[in-house]
Amino acid sequence: MEAYLLEWAQLLLRWAHVIVGIAWIGASFYFIWLDNHLEGTPDAKLAGELWAVHGGGFYRVEKYRLAPPQLPRMLHWFKWEAYWTWMTGFALLAAMYYANAEIYLIDPSVMALSKWTAIGIGIAFLVVSYSIYEGVCRAVRNDVALLVVLFALLALAAWGLTHVFSARGTFIHYGAMLGTIMVANVAHIIIPGQRRMVAAMSEGRSPDAKDAAMGKQRSVHNTYFTLPAVFTMIAGHYPMTWHWLALVALTLAGALVRVWFVMRHKGKAPAWILATGIALIVLTAFLLKPKTEQGAVSFDEVRKVVEARCAACHAEKPTFQGMTEAPKGVKLDTADRVHAQRAQIGQQVRSRAMPPGNLTALSDSERLLLDRWAVIK
Repeated sequence: MEAYLLEWAQLLLRWAHVIVGIAWIGASFYFIWLDNHLEGTPDAKLAGELWAVHGGGFYRVEKYRLAPPQLPRMLHWFKWEAYWTWMTGFALLAAMYYANAEIYLIDPSVMALSKWTAIGIGIAFLVVSYSIYEGVCRAVRNDVALLVVLFALLALAAWGLTHVFSARGTFIHYGAMLGTIMVANVAHIIIPGQRRMVAAMSEGRSPDAKDAAMGKQRSVHNTYFTLPAVFTMIAGHYPMTWHWLALVALTLAGALVRVWFVMRHKGKAPAWILATGIALIVLTAFLLKPKTEQGAVSFDEVRKVVEARCAACHAEKPTFQGMTEAPKGVKLDTADRVHAQRAQIGQQVRSRAMPPGNLTALSDSERLLLDRWAVIK
């Protein structure tokens, strides 16, 4: 019953996380689009204006260069979408990866960790990574240099995590790092800056342009982090991507694709930027493809390994303690079912995604046997 209730908690948290994430990313993408589509206006106080039609109505939007002459009666803020995305995301991280750290987070072949040590390292990583990001943003003034330094640090983080956690734990913490940085940008830079600007206007002072500039910078960072962060959220279902270099390459690919779309809003988007992003994705897929092995593998050998290491969970009636049904509906208790899952078996053992936490002690020789069987033509 406990496992069943935990599954429901994970489902509802994931559902909520996706909903509020859509709201946050949608608002972020819209305002980036809005900024890049503003048209000139003779009013010197305005940075631009835009007309749009949606849902049967016409809209007119104006953006001030810094602030309007006086505050309106109602001023809308965009913050809770970001806050709730992080809160539901962290709750999901705790419910799935921390509550089941020995299954999803710890890989003894990478580093032998106790459950609470692994959890502590995961939380500390999120705090330290944001602190480093914030320090670098304040120290490096040149935008191009800043992006180069940040990319190098992201690559270092991806590599470092693979030496501490399982591949799945690495990907989710890399994504959680990006999400934490993004929401911290909102909570500690963008919103406080906006509050200071509003307070200055309320007191009859001119707002500080530095607040506007810093908020704009962090908003741009957030939009470039978005596609890589979303990728890590779904990569847990695709173990063939579980390599730190693939994570780095697809981070760059996602950022380049987003750069192209942002530039396209302005009407000048070089094709090579989009082509480079797509090429990185294609190259990553090519380099990660399984190698075709030569030589026959006896299915009797395969079946013995599957029965000993996999079928306790993946069966019509699982015998593994606390398991009431086969995970994700994958059943390997008959020869036909094993053959039907051939490609998936190869992918799962190759990436070390299964068994989770290597709970059934699948040996390297057994892993190699299943992998060879799965890829032999």
